Formats: sequence, C-alpha cells, structure tokens
Amino acid sequence: MPRVNRAIELLEQGQPIYYTGAEDRGFEGGVKAAKTWADYITYEMEHAPFDVSKLADFMRGLVAGGPTPSGHRTPAVIVTLPMNGTDAQTVNANAWMIKQVLATGVHGILLCHAETPEAVRAFVQHCRYPFNRIGVGEGLDEGRRGGGGQASAAAIWGVSPREYLDLADPWPLNPKGELLLGLKIENKRALANAEESTKVPGIAFAEWGPGDMGMSLGFPDNHDEPYPPEMVAARARVLAACKAAKIAFLNTVRPDDVIERIKEGVMIGASGRAGREAAEIGRRYTGRTMPW
Repeated sequence: MPRVNRAIELLEQGQPIYYTGAEDRGFEGGVKAAKTWADYITYEMEHAPFDVSKLADFMRGLVAGGPTPSGHRTPAVIVTLPMNGTDAQTVNANAWMIKQVLATGVHGILLCHAETPEAVRAFVQHCRYPFNRIGVGEGLDEGRRGGGGQASAAAIWGVSPREYLDLADPWPLNPKGELLLGLKIENKRALANAEESTKVPGIAFAEWGPGDMGMSLGFPDNHDEPYPPEMVAARARVLAACKAAKIAFLNTVRPDDVIERIKEGVMIGASGRAGREAAEIGRRYTGRTMPW
C-alpha cells in the first residue's frame, strides 16, 4: 500500500474520511474491528480507563483480523487522551501518556481541551523524534519522543523499527509522515485561541466538541442540534480557523446532511448509529473509489 495510514492516504486525495468508535477492547475487539467500514477508529481513553495493555492487545487484534478490504494492514486508530491541553506545563507533565500510547502502534492522537498554542506545540513535540527536523525553528522546537517503543509499534505497522522512526512523524508537516494529530477546541478558553492553535505545525485536524463547548458556554443540554446562537458562532469560528490553517475540520454527519457538510468544508465525518449510511452517501458524492 502507498501508506500505512489509510486516513492520510485519503485526505491526500482530497477525499473526506469517516470514523467510528472502538466498540470492544482487547485482542478480540481488535479482530472484530479489523474489517470496519470506517476509515479510522477512535479509541476513547479520555473518559474510559487509561489501560495501555488493552490498547496494545486491540492493536494486535487488528493485525490478526486484517488486512482491511482496501488492502491496508489495519484501519488507522486515533486515541483520545485523558490529559487536557491546558498549557505547556500540563502537557509536559503528562507526556508519558503520549509515549506509551504511541508505542502500541496507533496512528494518531487527539488532544482534548486544547486551550493554548503553547500546549499544542508541546503536544506535537512530544509526538516527534528529535532527529525529524521539518518545522524545527519554524514554530516548533525539536521533538522529545525517546527511543524504546519503536519495535512494538513497528510490528503493528508492518515495517522495520528503523523505518518506523522515519515514518512516525506528523502529517502534513512531514509529507511522508504517518501520524495524524488533532485538537478538540471544546471550551471558551480554547475558542479564544482557535486561530493560533490550529496553525501550530504538525496539526492535521480539529473539531469544536459541541458537548463540552456547550457546557463551557452555559448550555449543558445542547450536545446535538439545534444549537443556540453562541454555539453556532463557536462552531463557525473553529471551522474558519481550520480553513485558514489548511487543516481538516471534524464534525458530525448524518445521512440527511452529509453532502451539505462536505460542501461546507467538513473533511472528517463523525456519526452515531447511522454512520455507515452517511459515509456511503458521502463517498458516492465525492467519487470515492477506495474500498473500506
């Protein structure tokens, strides 16, 4: 396959991508998820237990149950971490989470409550090896990820440990990178810095997190549409920031609105029970040819 990370391969083609959550954990959960209809799997660790052993088992299960119908070794997996992007100090203190999760062979991380550009920069730097120099001195300091986890991750990706060291770098900052790093700009403090945070080199996508954004703005019961004007304005600001930074915007899509969302600029579709149906409609609309 041209890439390890199918989600990146599709985004490079200008194709929107669609994700689903990991329904079951552990090895058997991975085997079950290997043939998913989705382009990537979100593995939730923000509120679910931070159990890296189960995540590692899940990744091994994906390999055992693969390849995907598109011929990739596994679907891409993006993990949501329980730490918040409050500031650089918070990210630095919790960077052990990043290194342990990446060592399992996942394909990306989503930083929750990404409140400041300093926190986002620290996040990107902890995901990178220090010898990968693209962007260093141009908005980033050198990477802080250490050696030791590359062999286990490489085994999941189906590459040598040395190849993994070069490939495990954020895309699109590194055109050959295979890691997707994203932000949840999901409270009013994060919203105030949306334009700067989304421009940090190494970030590939962002979302506005309507549930937490609503709570932050005083609307605890407005996770789903219709939204009050304040939430509509927050979503519009994050979408505009993503467009200005030339990164993908993530938003819920449904069968009845997926085409409208694509026209609006949504490049990563999140959905619930009707996710597969929405994805199929969207894929037909954009002329997608790659199988699941």
